[in-house]
Amino acid sequence: MRVHVVSDVHGNSEALARAGDGADALVVLGDLIDFVDYHDHGSGILGRVFGAEKVARFAQLRRSRQLKELSEYSRSLWASLDNAADVVQEALYEQYTRLFAAMTAPTYATPGNVDVPDLWPEFSRDGLTVLDGEVAEIDGLRFGFVGGALLSPGGRVRRSGAWFPYLRTEDDYNASVGKLTDVDVLCTHIPPAVPELTYDVVARRPELGSYALRELIIEQRPRWSLFGHVHQPLSGRMRFAWTDCINVGHFQRRQVPHVLRW
Repeated sequence: MRVHVVSDVHGNSEALARAGDGADALVVLGDLIDFVDYHDHGSGILGRVFGAEKVARFAQLRRSRQLKELSEYSRSLWASLDNAADVVQEALYEQYTRLFAAMTAPTYATPGNVDVPDLWPEFSRDGLTVLDGEVAEIDGLRFGFVGGALLSPGGRVRRSGAWFPYLRTEDDYNASVGKLTDVDVLCTHIPPAVPELTYDVVARRPELGSYALRELIIEQRPRWSLFGHVHQPLSGRMRFAWTDCINVGHFQRRQVPHVLRW
């Protein structure tokens, strides 16, 4: 059996269309949408709507962690539009139409924090299985899926605005993890809370990993834990407890799927 695994596609539908070549199945671990493209400021939804120069300013504020200024600048950008929600909705549908069409192999997918999972059912079709807090059996192995990312401590789930990410409270996220039993392959967007796996060496800060995933690995001993989210990890692969933990990569840039064989 050969399964190809990708994460953090961020709009790269051309590479995604090749990702399933030669595979019996394709596993997609989220962040299909390219909302803010930090490599090409004119791309992504923000680049399309506001242009490269304004996105460059947005990116600079985020990189330097000027969070108050970033929040104010972001609000000013959206306030300059008369129909911000409609503009974003149109861009989301445009990207999702291309991206879901690019999944040509039998596909098992879970959303990332940049995704809008409420829209995913509109792209349902044969050969595409969407899972979140669920297990799928692939050729005798149990694949457990959990989507989204964790809110920062003290953060609140955003329910309004032009766009809001799939960020979850720890209780909500842990409830989905708790639905996974007898897992052979753990498939998530974010990593377990292991420092080497959560630290981004370019951003120079850790992303939030899940302690519930860490406990599942200790208790259930899956063969593999597969995830993305951290684009430039301190460690892209390491053994934790009995499990091979693998960051399957920032696929938008790497364009090479991780291959599982058994």
